[in-house]
Amino acid sequence: MKKYRFAFDPWGLLLFLLMMLPNFVWFNLPAPNDILRQESVTPVVDGIASVCQVLLAAALCAVVNREREKPRLTPLAAASLCCGGLYFSGWAFYYAGFAGTPVIALLTLPPCLCFLFYALDRKNGIAAILTVLFTLCHSFYSIVNFMI
Repeated sequence: MKKYRFAFDPWGLLLFLLMMLPNFVWFNLPAPNDILRQESVTPVVDGIASVCQVLLAAALCAVVNREREKPRLTPLAAASLCCGGLYFSGWAFYYAGFAGTPVIALLTLPPCLCFLFYALDRKNGIAAILTVLFTLCHSFYSIVNFMI
């Protein structure tokens, strides 16, 4: 814990807001064949995921590793950006009316990996652990509610 301090990470905030942007659109503009609006059969896991997501966002935005380097395009940062692109493509397919397993997978794993790669790039182990927990819950929700 000595490696970490509370400080504002504007890139973490920007990443989180960018990744949440499609959700803000979805809240206000339903998609055709909008299966994501059906009631979840995993409410306990969903609650845990929500707590992890809030803590993850806080860790991305307000916890920094003293040993991190200046932001630059590293392989992990590039992987994070690629995952963000995959996530946005998933939303494009979803709004085009496709809601099958591959699209649900694009809406589930890439955003989690985007956060994980960013946390690893910034040497933010706290955010990385919270991302793994969120990923497990989010994946369970997606698999149980939409894939099986």
